[in-house]
Amino acid sequence: MTGGPGAGLSSGVPEPALRNISDTALWVAMYRAQETERPDPLFRDPFARRLAGERGEQVLHLLSSAAEGRSWPFVTRTVVIDRFIEERVRHGTDLVLNLAAGLDTRPYRMALPASLRWVEVDLPPLLAYKEEILRGETPSCALERVALDAADVEARRQLFTRLGRECKSGLVITEGLVIYLTREQVGALAADLAAAGGFRHWIVDISSPGLKRMIEKQIGAQLSQARAPLQFAPEEGSAFFEPYGWEAEEVRSTIKEARRLGRLSFFLRLISLLPESKGRQGSRPWSGLCLLRRR
Repeated sequence: MTGGPGAGLSSGVPEPALRNISDTALWVAMYRAQETERPDPLFRDPFARRLAGERGEQVLHLLSSAAEGRSWPFVTRTVVIDRFIEERVRHGTDLVLNLAAGLDTRPYRMALPASLRWVEVDLPPLLAYKEEILRGETPSCALERVALDAADVEARRQLFTRLGRECKSGLVITEGLVIYLTREQVGALAADLAAAGGFRHWIVDISSPGLKRMIEKQIGAQLSQARAPLQFAPEEGSAFFEPYGWEAEEVRSTIKEARRLGRLSFFLRLISLLPESKGRQGSRPWSGLCLLRRR
């Protein structure tokens, strides 16, 4: 399965840039591979290139003109989420639930305590592909994989209830997920997580309506072809989650974090020096990494 999730025999017809939502996992894995191979990497993911496979390289090539210069948000997101996780683990997190985990390899590449439970949830074909590629590798913590579509409300509620009972200080990660959901779906997910009881913190990345429109101009056609249109971009930012039982403990601007990490072009460094917007984002292109806590 070196070609990637869902790879099959060639029909002679050129592959689209993105066939489905799983191809975005291959694409992001290629960005992690490229960062790892730099002389000054911000993190090392020795599994990323294997997981991306030939199809990941193809996706990156096909999207190179439409998404040129787009690696820095993904690299920055990875670094900030790594640091959020490290901080929460130091403060007693005993279980991590990674929803729509994709090809994430944190249980393998991060120095995590052996006592930590890590639960990955994603679609069956993607998890099967990941297990095949990582067969023989040993995670640093106790890893469990659950093949489940997070859109299956009843199934996810059962999972959340079980895990909520089994942890005292759980952490949820939804990296790169909610932007593909509607406001109603995100609200329902937030309410379900809060109702489970044991989850204390949630790491989620969000974008403004202005940034969503910008991305759609670049790769909207490819995402629509893959039946993965961008949807969730709350104008109110992290305040969106408050009615559902979650409040922001920390919010980090992606572009400002990227400047600190040295991953911006000269032009973007200038933009990153503008004052941070504290209100509603609206048409302003903005994205952030949020650490939410259950109220």
